[in-house]
Amino acid sequence: MFVLRPETPMPLEDELSDILKKARNGQQRSVVDVARASGLSEVEVSDLERGQSPRSREQVRAVAKALGLRAEPLAQVVDGWTPEAFPSSLPHVETVFGSIGGYEVKGYVVHDRGEAVLVDTAYNAGGMLAVLAGRNLRLRAICLTHGHSDHAEGIEAILKAYPVPVYLGSDDLDLLSWRPAQQLLHVPQGGETLQVGGLTVRFMPTPGHTPGGVCYRVEQAGAPICFVGDTLFAGSIGRSNPAGLYETHLESVRKQVLTLVPDTRLFPGHGPATTVREELLHNPFYS
Repeated sequence: MFVLRPETPMPLEDELSDILKKARNGQQRSVVDVARASGLSEVEVSDLERGQSPRSREQVRAVAKALGLRAEPLAQVVDGWTPEAFPSSLPHVETVFGSIGGYEVKGYVVHDRGEAVLVDTAYNAGGMLAVLAGRNLRLRAICLTHGHSDHAEGIEAILKAYPVPVYLGSDDLDLLSWRPAQQLLHVPQGGETLQVGGLTVRFMPTPGHTPGGVCYRVEQAGAPICFVGDTLFAGSIGRSNPAGLYETHLESVRKQVLTLVPDTRLFPGHGPATTVREELLHNPFYS
């Protein structure tokens, strides 16, 4: 089932426990290491990672300092911060929702003047095809942020109807469960663009969540847009996979995403949309 709707308020993708585990695993440190660095007990650190509410602000500050996170944004996540919802009018973007084992995932149809590109598949090829048919759009390309199945599964069905180029970082090809014909595969190069009607889609390689991760920035009149997949979540980041990519992941977001103009709207693969301004203020991974 596909859903067409503007971005609406929704809970953050990551809670405190998720953020702590991502930071600790990315730094390849043990619970014992973090306990020693924070002054908390191993039980306290483990309890926080299992989702237990912190007993105090001091506990949050201690574990944030130990993991190199910003304490105040981390406390805001605990307090229920969510990014401000966008205005309801997003004329060039349709959000398609899918589910994999009950886990919601989002893909996007970006369109203008009768042309469209898909950014990820939302694990919902039928929903994507329904949007294209319902709006009588001519598909120009499929732009994958990375190769994980919840974002790429279904390209086979889409390509049967629309044999268009598929853009994916070369280091993510082995993640695909089904690989398109070689002539349809294209590796997005930094700064390269694709025209969709009057819109310009600019490719931004952002390794970290996966080795071949890519974000896609849409240049348009008014507030610009960037589709970030699992590279960035509101108030967090995706899991660095493998963990050795953690520093690369942080640097990709810092240099590629957070240097965009503050009003840039960021559309992730899970959780609420956000903006560069919100993440500079509220994301505990970045100062």
